[in-house]
Amino acid sequence: MQLIKLDATDSTNGYLKDLLRTQFVEDFTIVVTSNQKKGRGQLGRDWLSEPGKNLTISVLKHFKALDITHQFILNIASSLAVYLTLKHYAIPDLQVKWPNDIMSGDKKICGILVENMVKGQRITSSVIGIGLNINQTNFGESLRATSMQLLLGKELDIDRVMDTLVKEMAQSFGKIETTPISEAKELYASKLFRRHTVSRFMGLDQNEFRGTIQGINNSGLLLVETENGRQKEFRHNEIRLLY
Repeated sequence: MQLIKLDATDSTNGYLKDLLRTQFVEDFTIVVTSNQKKGRGQLGRDWLSEPGKNLTISVLKHFKALDITHQFILNIASSLAVYLTLKHYAIPDLQVKWPNDIMSGDKKICGILVENMVKGQRITSSVIGIGLNINQTNFGESLRATSMQLLLGKELDIDRVMDTLVKEMAQSFGKIETTPISEAKELYASKLFRRHTVSRFMGLDQNEFRGTIQGINNSGLLLVETENGRQKEFRHNEIRLLY
């Protein structure tokens, strides 16, 4: 494992991907910074993090034979690694908001961005970016966000949290190519935020509808049962959970 610490960077994911374009980078190389200036979340959304307060980290993972049809297993492995890290610190009411945000109650504590390098029908490498709120206490009124410090009532050592996360990531990703997809999928689905709870959603047509999250299919699409009893599948850019 190689650890690269940066005082500041636009994006840890971007830094790792740029490195990959110019040289060989060993498996499980980690880039971490105390000041990520242009972090990104799902669908190109900004990820804002107060400098020196949180953990912003990216992990590179190489694969020998991971079929592209199984790419959601990377979201599952990443989400469960963060989930178990926070469980270690006794963070309450942990759930995974599909596809890969980590929630405590109804507030977001961590965001994950998985970016894959593909050759043919195989994923050769993945860069997994994680933004974990640790000691930040002010998120403004518009964000439904929280942090480890707010939940535990004390400041935490960011490096120690990182060490725990790295261990969980190594274990989780070490099982990817040997764990049955069905087993990983069921474990992930059992942690889903608002599963089996009637919720409001917004679709691509910008119209709201009510439905109940049932789980995910083998491709990682979200399964939602609508009010008329029909089960529909959604990609992450096709639906938004409004709670």
